[in-house]
This record gives sequence, structure tokens and C-alpha cells, in this order.
Amino acid sequence: MSEQPPQPAETLGPPEPPVPYKVTRRWPVVSAVVALLVAVLLGVIVVVREQGLPFGIDEEWMDEILENRTPVLEAPSLVMNYLGGGFLAVIVIPLVVIALLLIFRRPWAALFFTISIILSAAVVQVLKTAVGRPRPEDMLVVSDFGSFPSGHSANAATLAVVLGIVFARTWIWVAGSVYTLLMMASRTYLGAHWLTDTIGGLLLGAGVAALVWAPFASKIYAERVRDHRPIWNRSAPPGVTGSVGA
Repeated sequence: MSEQPPQPAETLGPPEPPVPYKVTRRWPVVSAVVALLVAVLLGVIVVVREQGLPFGIDEEWMDEILENRTPVLEAPSLVMNYLGGGFLAVIVIPLVVIALLLIFRRPWAALFFTISIILSAAVVQVLKTAVGRPRPEDMLVVSDFGSFPSGHSANAATLAVVLGIVFARTWIWVAGSVYTLLMMASRTYLGAHWLTDTIGGLLLGAGVAALVWAPFASKIYAERVRDHRPIWNRSAPPGVTGSVGA
């Protein structure tokens, strides 16, 4: 019996995500829901406490910071404050990330990132207004109203989770985790937030990113195997679709 001729390479499309991959998105969704519920519950507890008073762990952490403040740590904390807030964090960095994702042919990832960043920021502002927790008194920077949750921490966590999911690289997850923890530490060091504010921000940012990822899971996974050369490079060799880990 004669064998069927092989299908021309140029007609091959990116492989579909395997069924097990689609099933495994359930645990991130459950984790995301749990993280968001814990963040909201923490906010409720803060509201119930008289005038949003800090927890014992908040006061102990802040006392340690005030006793060990030094210009050596203040400078990098101010850099993190600049990176995580204001015009740079709200406009410049998101636009750069979106532009790069689109340039390198990742439209679904760009949409996932855009929705996650906007939704995370919106939920932060809603909780800030609803909780109305006073900020610590010994602040080294000027901040807006509402201490819980930390918007800087939420933004960092959202960015870390989104990029970790999109690129699926261990070093990106590690770098994102370190960046988020440094952001959380800098917010308490500068006296802009209590420790539990940053924990709430971490849970909120990571939870929102994981929850938004669910409807895009298959699209983002399939997008990894496609060609990721810049959009101005159209000379793709026949049959080249990129690599799964790209």
C-alpha cells in the first residue's frame, strides 16, 4: 500500500493546545477567586476595625522600618516608587509592553495584558474608596487617599503574572516575583502603606491577572507556537511557526 504524500509545510498551521492544557486552567481560576476573596475579606476586616487601625503585625513592621531607615535604602525605594506609580506606570510602561507584544505578533497577549492592567487598577480604586484606610503618619512620599490596598503592589503583581503566563519562562516568573516583593517592601519602607496593604495589593493584582487569563488560555497558548519575528519582517520561511517556549 502506497504512503500518502506529506502535507506541504506552508499549509501547516500552529498546533492546537492539547486537551490537558485546557483542563488545567481550572486551578488558576480557583486560586484567583480565592486570592480575590481573601483580599476583599482583609479589606472588610480593616473597615470593621475602628477607623481602619493597623494590625499588630503592621505596627511591628513599621516600627522596625522607622528604626532602620537609611539613605542607602531610601534611594532604591524612591526608584521603585517612581517605577510603580504615576505617569510612568500608568501610561508609559503599559503602552510600551502593549506595543512590543503587537510588534512581535502577540495580539491575544496584548489584549490579555490590557484588560488585566485596567481591571486591576479599577478594583484597587474601588477598594481604596470603600475601605478608606488612613495611611501611616511617617510617609516619605506624597500619596493619594486610601491606604488599602497598595496600588503599586497590585500593579507589580499583575505585570508579573501576565508576563509569566504569556512567556512561560522560569526566569520571568522569578524576576516578576522579585520585582513584586521589592515593590511591596519599598511601599512600607517609604511609609506609604501598612504591610497588610501590600499583601492585599499582591493578592488582588495576581488574582485579577489569573482570572482574566482564563478565557484567553487557549488563544495565548496557541499564540506561543507562531512566528514572533517583528511585523515588518514578512519573509517567513515556509513552514516556520515559531516555538512553543518562545
